[in-house]
Amino acid sequence: MSQVDLFDLHGRTALIIGGTGVLGQSIAQGLAAHGAAVAIAGRSEEKGSEIVRELDAAGAGKAAAFAVDIVDRASIERLVADVCGWSGRIDILVNCAGINSKTPFFEISEDEWDHVLSTNAKGVFLASQCVGRHMLEAGGGSIINISSVSSGPPLSGVFAYSASKAAVNSMTQYLARELAPTVRVNAIIPGFFPAEQNRKILTPERIANIERHTPMRRLGEPHELQGVAVWLASDRASGFVTGALIPVDGGFTAMTI
Repeated sequence: MSQVDLFDLHGRTALIIGGTGVLGQSIAQGLAAHGAAVAIAGRSEEKGSEIVRELDAAGAGKAAAFAVDIVDRASIERLVADVCGWSGRIDILVNCAGINSKTPFFEISEDEWDHVLSTNAKGVFLASQCVGRHMLEAGGGSIINISSVSSGPPLSGVFAYSASKAAVNSMTQYLARELAPTVRVNAIIPGFFPAEQNRKILTPERIANIERHTPMRRLGEPHELQGVAVWLASDRASGFVTGALIPVDGGFTAMTI
């Protein structure tokens, strides 16, 4: 009997919203390496096109770049239509777009609060609603939300960000019930990675403190999210997994509980 590749994603199309960021790009590389056609969506189609060229150079297979405003329903609906026109369907959605804020609670403005919550939470809601409806009509799919360790016991100094990621966790578990059994919905909870939204808060002093409180004694590397994302994307590997909030944090959560 030939061995079944549980992680084979050939014939599947993955839409990575926020795919132009460090973590989104890495997840796109992992999904493409296992055969998925990859649609990179972000604010800049030009940046997405650079990533597509890198995937092409690596022999990863079919990839394309799309621009999207993740807080605008019409923009997301156009994105879904464009991706389906390009590849026929969307089997995997990765909600990876996000921004951070280090403004103290009593100083944060309504505009900044709205911006963070809209990007990190409303964007997940809109994309999941638009793509989730398509997946239900198509008969299957996997939605993977990228959350944060700050979504649980909130970290100091990131009030709006923590609130937005807690909302992502709640939406993940609600949608897992709402869309089952046709569509699986899970979240990856990264620890500290060198992503764009962390650059303002990851000072050398804070990095040293994080490493002291992380059993693995280091920050994560973007490629270390690939395995979990590929596993969650594959019906064969994780077909009975939905509503899960999976830490990829070097043990940080275990130290802070």
